[in-house]
Amino acid sequence: MKNIPKDKFLWTAKVGEKGQIVIPKEARDLFNINPKDTLILLGDKHRGIAIAKYDDYLKFANEIFNINKGE
Repeated sequence: MKNIPKDKFLWTAKVGEKGQIVIPKEARDLFNINPKDTLILLGDKHRGIAIAKYDDYLKFANEIFNINKGE
């Protein structure tokens, strides 16, 4: 693919018989995803699925709630 910005990435994964996917090594390394990490899947019927590390998402959510408390 041409013209993909250097901070954007594209990988593929196949879905196995049990509905499982394997995250490519390059993606795991880039995003520091390790065995036993919990991931969260965010879905939008029209835009697709986003995957985030649960701990990172939880930190983000806590920051939002703490910011709103101070107002």
